Amino acid sequence: MPTIIIADDDDQLRTMLSQIFEVENYTVIEAQNGQQAIDYIRNNTVDLLITDLIMPEKEGIETINELKRVSPELPIFAMSGGSMTNSEVYLQIAQKLGVSQTFLKPFDINEMLEAVKLILPQQVES
Repeated sequence: MPTIIIADDDDQLRTMLSQIFEVENYTVIEAQNGQQAIDYIRNNTVDLLITDLIMPEKEGIETINELKRVSPELPIFAMSGGSMTNSEVYLQIAQKLGVSQTFLKPFDINEMLEAVKLILPQQVES
């Protein structure tokens, strides 16, 4: 079963995404910030990182930069939103750093799910 790690300081969003992906038979790991995600990825096999860009301790751009050095083949989805920041600019920076997909919050969960399925095709259960 493919493993997705979700790094976001919004507990509700992390929980919602986890539940949706688990129903689709993905293993989901939750991280409250980029540092927790990096620590997990250094010691475990992960197939996809979905990260917020604005978080405490280690924000998304730093996380993406570090992971591109540590695990350059790891697909990364970046998401950002909020009224206090210019989220589109952060998402453009993430694209330049080589993320696979970007999502502006609030996003359509079905679009994210389809993007995940393209990156991580599911094995057919028999």
